[in-house]
Amino acid sequence: VQLQAYGGGLVQAGGSLRLSCAASGRSISSYGIGWFRQAPGKEREFVAAISWDGVSTKYVDSVKGRFTISRDNVANTVFLQMNSLKPEDTASYSCAADKIPYRVVALTSTTSFGSWGQGTLVTVSS
Repeated sequence: VQLQAYGGGLVQAGGSLRLSCAASGRSISSYGIGWFRQAPGKEREFVAAISWDGVSTKYVDSVKGRFTISRDNVANTVFLQMNSLKPEDTASYSCAADKIPYRVVALTSTTSFGSWGQGTLVTVSS
């Protein structure tokens, strides 16, 4: 499967963006999906993840209450709604698929994910 992240851009602090992770090649409806971000000069960081059925979600503490992950398995797409954005949210955001299908719990470790897609840049100005 090939994943592509869309929806990044430049936004002022306090604003919102909605990222999309679109899949091609095969369905991702059986796989958990994770969002990760990497700021310049920093390590890749887990942001949010959702299980294959949408029941289980996980967030890094710094985005809880501001970001919401969701999925539309018919559209083969996963979304990341980002509200109340802060300058420290500035990064390249990418999505990836869990290596194992039908896992009931959303995971947070980068080593559990594969099929990494191209990122989309989010820049939050102060």
